[in-house]
Amino acid sequence: MTQTSTVFKYIIIGDSGVGKSCLLLQFTDRRFEPLHDLTIGVEFGTRLVSLHGGPAVKLQIWDTAGQESFRSITRSYYRGASGALLVYDVTNRSSFAHLQSWLEDARANAATAVVIMLIGNKCDLEGERQVSREEGEAFARKHGLLFTETSAKTALNVDDAFLKTAATIYENVQAGLIDQSVVSGRPIASLTATGGGEDPQHGSEQARSGFRACC
Repeated sequence: MTQTSTVFKYIIIGDSGVGKSCLLLQFTDRRFEPLHDLTIGVEFGTRLVSLHGGPAVKLQIWDTAGQESFRSITRSYYRGASGALLVYDVTNRSSFAHLQSWLEDARANAATAVVIMLIGNKCDLEGERQVSREEGEAFARKHGLLFTETSAKTALNVDDAFLKTAATIYENVQAGLIDQSVVSGRPIASLTATGGGEDPQHGSEQARSGFRACC
């Protein structure tokens, strides 16, 4: 892999309203939008990062809609993904309860060696917390996932979540657990999804409508 040809495709999954789009925006644009358009279909963003002891990597990040009616669209974006960010809201117990369903989807539709980072978002809202950090850690341990808590509002641990996932993917590539062809150049899935054109820095694959609170 060369410094200019390494691409890791990420997919962000989880219930609607947990802050997936805000995490993407904070990571790619370093800003927070308290009222974010409801994602309809998927949104897309990129960022070039440098891995310690490794190459420069372009992260292509697909943010998916969390509504049940869009699950079939979401499933099509697992193809070619080397990383998945599974997000829940620490102030919303039901979003944590639904993690098992999202994880089963990821295991069924993504590559066997996909690296999954479990993210408990909105950890800045400590007074509204419904899911303890220990519960998140236990779920991650049980299912062999990476884990962190983040705040898309304050940017706490946002970079760390994306970069730790990338570092683990790179380690797996070096160990032969992930096919190098998947991360050398633009993944086939990304070419299919964008029609083979130039990647936008941050855009929307589907129209968006409505607003939601996002942190």
